[in-house]
Amino acid sequence: MHRVGTYLTAVYFAPSASWRPPRYNTKLNRMMMNTPTTAPPLFQARIRTRPEDFVVEEIQATEPDGQGEHVWVLLEKTGCNTEHAAHCLARAAGVSRNAVGYAGRKDRHAVTSQWFSVQLPGKADPDWSGLPAEEMRVLRSQRHSRKLKTGHLKGNRFRLTLRECRGDPAGLEARLALIRDRGVPNYFGPQRFGRDGANLHKAQALFEGKMRVRDRKLRGIYLSAARSALFNQVLARRVEQGSWCRALPGDVMNLDGSRSHFLAETVDVALDERVRIQDVHPTGPLWGKGELETRDQVAALEQAVADGESVFAQGLVEAGLKQERRALRMPVKGLSHEWVDAQTLVLEFELPAGGYATMVLAELAQIEDAGTGGMEE
Repeated sequence: MHRVGTYLTAVYFAPSASWRPPRYNTKLNRMMMNTPTTAPPLFQARIRTRPEDFVVEEIQATEPDGQGEHVWVLLEKTGCNTEHAAHCLARAAGVSRNAVGYAGRKDRHAVTSQWFSVQLPGKADPDWSGLPAEEMRVLRSQRHSRKLKTGHLKGNRFRLTLRECRGDPAGLEARLALIRDRGVPNYFGPQRFGRDGANLHKAQALFEGKMRVRDRKLRGIYLSAARSALFNQVLARRVEQGSWCRALPGDVMNLDGSRSHFLAETVDVALDERVRIQDVHPTGPLWGKGELETRDQVAALEQAVADGESVFAQGLVEAGLKQERRALRMPVKGLSHEWVDAQTLVLEFELPAGGYATMVLAELAQIEDAGTGGMEE
């Protein structure tokens, strides 16, 4: 298997009155958070050299019904993150930030369209003309009875332009066909871990009592980073085994497009076929308190990863998070490509909620990301 981008995990640092994350450690980075791909890259390319090279359209789970105290706003954003847009909407509507909701955070270095909700009981629809025109524009606005909450979306559509493609992409057609047939490893992307792994360093500081975090949102970010790192390590081992896209006895399987799970105590022809057609997927742990749902060799692998990162695993348990599951593979729907010229490739595809487009790119090419640091959910 080929190894690509890596992220930092636990490192020791001395406590101080004004704590800052340690400097980036390339060697530790490679050793601790390798994310192997299923095959070597076919070529090299650059992404996000300009915002319009990374276009994201949210696939909403619910359409606004035209009535209610919440105004749902479909906003196109360019070069700004979701939280910044939420604050701008709140100011324009004359409400607190807490009155604004959204389903998922989107990339900063991109052109993205997503829905927001603004709670305005007994108030008229706002005048959105005060929004910064260079960063955002309102595509649609309609009333709805409920606030938009995190996770309430089906997925995202992507149109990505890869520039300065170098190498021999002769195997591109075959690689794209393979991705359509079996999906890609469902790693959490580097955005989850912060610049140079800072969120993971802070998570360790939090777990070891070297740092206090009163802000619930920041605390949640650090806990999510630790949880994601453990998941990625489990998935990396399954990729190395070649079992990330097939069922093993003792796997907990996820029904595609739902939160439903079931234990596969044995694996038969029928289950293999359901996995092949991407009706169900093996899962990995989002660590927390409680017993693992998996059994046999699968449970042993997952427990071994947790034991190897005991500070993170125990910290997540003590933080009160409960064991959850996430699919080990990610279906890639509607995948198509077009060569604009000899060095410019455009890819289009859809991913489920929580999927990272950079993980699709990693299965194709060695990518230089000019927009590293953006958020993608």
